[in-house]
Amino acid sequence: MRVAIAGAGAVGRSIAGELLENGHEILLIDKTPSAISVERVPRAEWLLADACEITSLDEAALQRCHVVIAATGDDKVNLVVSLLAKTEYGVPRVVSRVNNPKNEWLFNESWGVDVAVSTPRLMSALVEEAVSVGDLVRLLRFSQGDANLVELTLPPESTLAGIRVGDVRWPEDTSLVTIIRGSRVLTPAPEEALEPGDELLFVAAQAQEERLEELLSARHGPEHRPATGGQDGPRNT
Repeated sequence: MRVAIAGAGAVGRSIAGELLENGHEILLIDKTPSAISVERVPRAEWLLADACEITSLDEAALQRCHVVIAATGDDKVNLVVSLLAKTEYGVPRVVSRVNNPKNEWLFNESWGVDVAVSTPRLMSALVEEAVSVGDLVRLLRFSQGDANLVELTLPPESTLAGIRVGDVRWPEDTSLVTIIRGSRVLTPAPEEALEPGDELLFVAAQAQEERLEELLSARHGPEHRPATGGQDGPRNT
């Protein structure tokens, strides 16, 4: 897979190194001569150019790229690169770095962004994920479909403890992706029973996050026990 990375700073070089280790073809683009450090990522291609200029992107042959990553420290630049990559070159997948969380609302499909990665928000989410039990934590936002990757650690008092995955009526536009139980990563098979302490990862529409948290949390009394499949059969959307 060919990947172009706009921004050859510490972030861009780190991403390039990881992707090269996974066997991908990498092009690093930066307009600052001092950022062109070929010796730091010798297996990558390098281009001294302004990634906001069409002539530069033509030289980079962006239409040949499967993925473009806008990884500069300037949100305005990242938005322009994302928009050009998607609209002018038809790049299938555009990932963009968000430096200022206040600008996160701009990083959507209108600007050509498929996935927006906010480092401050991600770090905050990882802290919350490490210490929160019973609260829904948003880990990653997907621009397409207005969906998020969210996590919740099932509290001991949850009314879902002991219930099989296939018997839970999950909210609409919600999919349980995996269950992390101790050192194990489990496929959420219908017969798998949920246990207190399970770390549950979902892809869910943002509009359904509140319902999902209510379903999974310990805030239900016995009279509010969540519905299961029953005679109508399971529903795992």
